[in-house]
Amino acid sequence: MPASPSRFALFGNGFRPFFLGGAIWAAVAMLLWIALLTGQVSFASRYGAVAWHAHEFLFGYGSAIVVGFLLTTIPNWTGRLPVRGRPLCALFAVWVAGRMAILFIDVVGFVAAAAVDSLFLVGFSAIVWREIMAGRNWRNLKMALILTVLTLANIAFHAEVYLYGQPLYAIRATISLLAILIMLVGGRIVPSFTRNWLAKRQGRPLPTPFNAFDRYALGCAGASLGIWVVFPDRVLTAAALVLSALLQGVRLARWAGLHSWREPLVLVLHVGYAFIPFGFFVVGISNIWPEAMPPATALHAWTAGAVGVMTLAVMTRTSRGHSGRPLTSPPTTTFIYLLAILSVILRLATAVLADWTTTLLELAAAAWVAAFLAFAALYGPMLLWTRAKT
Repeated sequence: MPASPSRFALFGNGFRPFFLGGAIWAAVAMLLWIALLTGQVSFASRYGAVAWHAHEFLFGYGSAIVVGFLLTTIPNWTGRLPVRGRPLCALFAVWVAGRMAILFIDVVGFVAAAAVDSLFLVGFSAIVWREIMAGRNWRNLKMALILTVLTLANIAFHAEVYLYGQPLYAIRATISLLAILIMLVGGRIVPSFTRNWLAKRQGRPLPTPFNAFDRYALGCAGASLGIWVVFPDRVLTAAALVLSALLQGVRLARWAGLHSWREPLVLVLHVGYAFIPFGFFVVGISNIWPEAMPPATALHAWTAGAVGVMTLAVMTRTSRGHSGRPLTSPPTTTFIYLLAILSVILRLATAVLADWTTTLLELAAAAWVAAFLAFAALYGPMLLWTRAKT
């Protein structure tokens, strides 16, 4: 029987354009950042190099993957049809317009570029509210609230840059929101996927189900992040962050990750989540001992580590699952994970190898770019095309 012809499917599911576009932008934006640091190019001077870098990885890349994941997941929550076709194409076009507007902000103008960029999350938040309310899915109302706050954080980011030149509060607030999303979503998918994998192999022990300890750990994490956003340099803040590191570490240990080492597609979820407690710890230490762990370096445990590795883990698994591939990690996919993890290690190593900072930054950037270009090359065909039904 002849094989079914392939058909273009980029706008058939929410994860397809945003995973592929986000991965390409993650690589391109990193190349632009290194070129900017080394003086090879000059752009977004009105916005500022550091602010542009932070915005494009938190909101340019980060929001794209969050949107792609939620567009795929929300129909399962609500029982309603997914956003696809022309509406999805329009939403993706707004995201691309935001990237170009911030990149060429010196030409477009600050207010106009910020307005164009802000439209993406404003529009998506409206979609999430509509879907959750229409589906009467009140259990996931907190996700709509978090997205609304993330939308406001993006607007505040632009406002801080415009008024004060540095978006210090907005950066901390945005990193906190992304960490909370990882703790909430990761708390669902990491133990669930691990349980499924171990159960098929009659593995023991199985992950501990969500219980009162998880609620307490999440509550402490949210409180410590809130304190950190407002009072980043206090000893109390450091203590709260280190306590949250301990609780999140215990939470992760209860998910039986060590027993999944034979399957990188599962294990990488645990590795990615491990950067959450590690981030709490190093950010806490950076508050009281900045000479040993510079605050800007510590943040990369959450950004490059938790956000970068966890999103790649979700992107690969979702792409394989929705394209009918086995839920296992071939060597090429495992290599993507290793490149991303290596990038984080190299970036954090600048704290202890200060004399090698420039070299380590370049190597970290190279590993990051290689990881995301490899994802685009290997998973792009899965995202662009699908088999037509026979």
